[in-house]
Amino acid sequence: MVAPDDSPVVLDRREGPHGEVVLRRHGALLQIIANGCFLMDTSDGRSERLLVDAARDALDGRPAPAVLIGGLGVGFSLAHASEDPRWGRITVVEREAAVIDWHRTGPLSALTAAALADPRTEVVRDDLVHYVNETSDTFDALCLDIDNGPGWTVTEDNAGLYSPDGLAACARALRPGGVLAVWSAKPSPEFEGTLRNAGFRRVRTEEVPVARGVPDAVHLGVRPG
Repeated sequence: MVAPDDSPVVLDRREGPHGEVVLRRHGALLQIIANGCFLMDTSDGRSERLLVDAARDALDGRPAPAVLIGGLGVGFSLAHASEDPRWGRITVVEREAAVIDWHRTGPLSALTAAALADPRTEVVRDDLVHYVNETSDTFDALCLDIDNGPGWTVTEDNAGLYSPDGLAACARALRPGGVLAVWSAKPSPEFEGTLRNAGFRRVRTEEVPVARGVPDAVHLGVRPG
């Protein structure tokens, strides 16, 4: 359904632990809005798929690597990982119950139904910052897409993830030689420096051109070992 003036139509609106989250339809697109801030839509997905592929390609060829995807979003990263038989265990950490519901029984299920049915997939409802600080589990790759970038966080609490302490927690959740991949709405040379100062090696940024404005980016670093 599209409003006569082609304005977005709200499909669901909920209050979560970190404020309001909204799912809306705008023409053929589904959009997620958090506290009035546009997060993502179903228009493209190239950079989200790059997030997963670049992390996999930076690994050392180990069999069936385990990947943690931070943020379910509209599901591009999860769906793409599930389509790749080279991945082993796929764990998704998402803090908003509404987002999980939209994928399990709502409009976003068309994108991720097969991935959620994949026996490799586990969805964990938790705050990613809390999860990486508290988990005793380890992964071969961390693919993080919970903000619009290290300098543009959805909530203030997320900023800690990109600090030296937050990156140290990410490193602890990685196995030796594991890869941290962080999505950003624009390249951040400052964050590259933070990754290097946190001890990550082979730090680099891959870019995806967009129709207007600065390119999307995936920042990558490898834990030594």
